[in-house]
Amino acid sequence: MNVLLVYPEYPATFWSFKHALKFISKKAVFPPLGLLTIAPLLPKQWNKKLIDLNITELTDEHIAWADLVFISAMIIQMDSAQEVIQRCRAQGKTIVAGGPAASSFPEKLSGVDHFVFNEAEETLPQLVADLQAGTAQPSYTSDHKPDITKTPIPQWSLINLKDYATMAIQYSRGCPFNCEFCDIVSMYGRVPRTKTPQQLINEIQSLHDAGYKGEIFIVDDNFIGSKSKVKQMLPELIAWQKKNKYPFKFYTEASLNLAQDQELMRLMSAANFHKVFLGIETPNLDSLKECEKFQNTNQSLEESVRIIHKNGLQVMGGFIVGFDNDTESIFEAQIKFIQKVGIVTAMVGILNAIPKTRLWHRLKAEGRLLKDTSGENTDATLNFIPKMGQSQLVQGYRQILNHIYSPKHYYARINTFIKHYQPSAKSRFNFKDIIPGIRSMWSIGILSRSRFLYWKLLLKTSLRRIKTLPLAIELAIYGLHFEKITNKINTK
Repeated sequence: MNVLLVYPEYPATFWSFKHALKFISKKAVFPPLGLLTIAPLLPKQWNKKLIDLNITELTDEHIAWADLVFISAMIIQMDSAQEVIQRCRAQGKTIVAGGPAASSFPEKLSGVDHFVFNEAEETLPQLVADLQAGTAQPSYTSDHKPDITKTPIPQWSLINLKDYATMAIQYSRGCPFNCEFCDIVSMYGRVPRTKTPQQLINEIQSLHDAGYKGEIFIVDDNFIGSKSKVKQMLPELIAWQKKNKYPFKFYTEASLNLAQDQELMRLMSAANFHKVFLGIETPNLDSLKECEKFQNTNQSLEESVRIIHKNGLQVMGGFIVGFDNDTESIFEAQIKFIQKVGIVTAMVGILNAIPKTRLWHRLKAEGRLLKDTSGENTDATLNFIPKMGQSQLVQGYRQILNHIYSPKHYYARINTFIKHYQPSAKSRFNFKDIIPGIRSMWSIGILSRSRFLYWKLLLKTSLRRIKTLPLAIELAIYGLHFEKITNKINTK
């Protein structure tokens, strides 16, 4: 049996970092972790190929080779996924689809023979057994949450690790919080399930054995969902890093209550974590209460960010506008907060109603849903009727982007961040690390409208915080990407 695993293409968004990848000679940010993880769940005697459309083209020869085509996609990859399905259907191939796109909108993926819903460890073996018996059903689903201590190590041999800016692994699933707009609880539950410490070590060892060195994104939606388990795991990760001379730098997603746990921040820094994405959402207390993000209401947002920065972790922030309690003052409030605390990578989006979330059910009951979500909340489009009015919300959203990603204000945030940041991550020097800086000197330092701000940043950082110079260059490169995406949104 020949199995073709296909990962659809991502459009260019804030998250794609498309315009920054050329500086480091990479083709995509992350590998398709879902497909790499399910590959070992398929029979060993089956032949497998993986085609990531963010890396390479899917050819007719690839499709002709396959007996089965597996497609896994996020909602934002829906259009690309449907195109792949049509091409494979034209060659008479059997198609299996899974992932968030299939779970949320199976009716939009026409031409799929078999859907695998929920978590694959639970449902995929049933499909495989039925395929081998010739009795495969149209869909497979289960309400049972699998024990992820039995999840296999991703099959890294299916990809070229050098194509990606960072590797990805998963430590836990689920989140103890239940924010109204988030679908994590409906997918993975409120009781976090974690892998064992040794299991995580085995996964990073597998990457080390494959010759990889660099950044690893721990993709958990809330890495600290179970603080006690994380604190048991991190000392073993620290010991492995020391033994292997720190080949990896980690970053992940977490909740804001990280700032209240000094021990946890110390352990993460010691394990060589250097970034953390936080869902800050909004400085509007009423809106935080509205969406039941209570973990952000019992602490100062500003002070929390500064504490985390001082502990060697760069905060990347997620922000949302469009809550029912938002008035037109929210746009200026978001701008002031982001600028003041120095969150350089500030991902601001318009509230979206994702299927199966409590927000989606509420808005549907209120007759306020306009259309299905595209999976992209940063393209200035709406899928519901906001209280403040659609035009006001879209106009205010663009106002935020145009401000925070204008060169003047973006570089001001870099300076604010570097002033308070206390770097602790250890890095191995590689001559190749110089290349992005050299390229940035031409693309940003000479050709861009940010050139004077760029050289001023480099000079100031070199004189006052020389250890943060590589980070300053990295953030300047990101700024070029953010500016281009903002300009694209403004043309819509």
